[in-house]
Amino acid sequence: MTHTGPTRGPLLSAELLAREDLRLALAEHDFAAAFGLIKKYGGLSQNRIAAACRLTPGKVSVIMSDGSKRITSYEVIARIADGLGIPGSLLGLAPRSWEQHSTEVPNKIAVGPPDVDFPWQPEVTTALATQLTGTDLTMDRRTAVWLLADAAITGTALLDSLEGWLVPPPVSASERRRPGRLGTHDIGQLEHTAVAFRQWDHRFGGGLRAKAVLGQLNDTAAALEDRQRPDIEGRLHCVMAQLAGTAATMMWDSGYQRRAQDYYRLALRSAHAGGDRAFGANVLAGMARQMLCTDRPGDALELVRLAQDGSRGHAGPRVRAMLRTREAWAYAAMGRVAAFRRATGQAWEELASAGTVEDEPHWIAYFGEAEISGVTGGRLLDLARTDPRLHSEAAAGHIRAALAERGAEAGRSHALDRIGLAEAQFLMGDVSGAVEETHRAVAAATLTKSDRVRTQLGDLYRHTVRESTNPAVKEARDSIRELLAN
Repeated sequence: MTHTGPTRGPLLSAELLAREDLRLALAEHDFAAAFGLIKKYGGLSQNRIAAACRLTPGKVSVIMSDGSKRITSYEVIARIADGLGIPGSLLGLAPRSWEQHSTEVPNKIAVGPPDVDFPWQPEVTTALATQLTGTDLTMDRRTAVWLLADAAITGTALLDSLEGWLVPPPVSASERRRPGRLGTHDIGQLEHTAVAFRQWDHRFGGGLRAKAVLGQLNDTAAALEDRQRPDIEGRLHCVMAQLAGTAATMMWDSGYQRRAQDYYRLALRSAHAGGDRAFGANVLAGMARQMLCTDRPGDALELVRLAQDGSRGHAGPRVRAMLRTREAWAYAAMGRVAAFRRATGQAWEELASAGTVEDEPHWIAYFGEAEISGVTGGRLLDLARTDPRLHSEAAAGHIRAALAERGAEAGRSHALDRIGLAEAQFLMGDVSGAVEETHRAVAAATLTKSDRVRTQLGDLYRHTVRESTNPAVKEARDSIRELLAN
């Protein structure tokens, strides 16, 4: 009879169960790797694992020392899930009976009611920023891990909440509570700080400095509560928009999808309050990309159209070209290849009309030929997964063009390009080339802490499993696993 589940709570922490390397090992039923990770990071001895799973210590020892000894019995796998408290979905099982009764999951973190209920007024946006950052700055690590379970809002609930973006912001009627203290020099320093944080995130990715960004965002909201001079107040809202946008990408890179969306929406409201239509469109493009990465191309396309409508007459050619690439991405995800090619061509046309990078805002200066090539290559790679013969070679060509234009200093983008090229090589059947590119991808990935990069490496890992008997591929696979383990 199958064990009904742990009686003293799961033995594995939420942090351990969230590790990508453990999830990969569990999905493959590679219990040699899984038990090794549980022993190393969960602090469980072989005897403790054996007792929990109702296996003999000798059996666990054999499994851990010889990866070829696979467990194929459903009953044994179920005992491992129930004994260690591993959710059934991680092992390809139905949800275990004890999952719905678990008392280990804390209450969901709530910032407040959905912001669709809040008017699009500068004072309300400032209050939301204070509340959101205040919650996250005081959150302990264990509670933060459970945010991983919160999915991003999609569909009508998301799109309808953003309609206020199209309406001009009202003039504040609130009386000044006390004189503002910030001057032109102060706001200039804050703007410089927002730029520095954005550049750091673009290069390194990940959430290592998220707390610093949230602290600065909280301080900016506090300054806005002081009712600064109108010109200073407008620039402060724009600073808050850029900081919130950076916080969103950092949260996304850390795997917190819902929190990333909360900061994206705050960024959009802040850009609206500051009258920065172009940056608001950029925020919506980021939200569209998030929807694309969660397989919601229809929502992504609606977000792009909202960005295009709201920024018409305010966005320069680089911003317009970037929005076209998001549009093309959505079409590719829908399988609309002709529309994808049309939108990609329009992106190139928009970029051709751009002047120097100094002619447009600093945050769009990164967007050039390399970006279009990288996005195009990535979308062709998506199509190649269904029809490798037709699209994989073209995908590799565009990704190589992106790599030639931007080097390792691009950080996250460079690593994603390397991973994409390795996958394209696998799809083309060039195993030796794929192995070489995999090693380059792993080397690039070590320079960034982006969860997106780790997720893409996990997808690349699956290609190495298909060539499991090739020693060179095994070496490449081991290098991916080692990186994910660290």
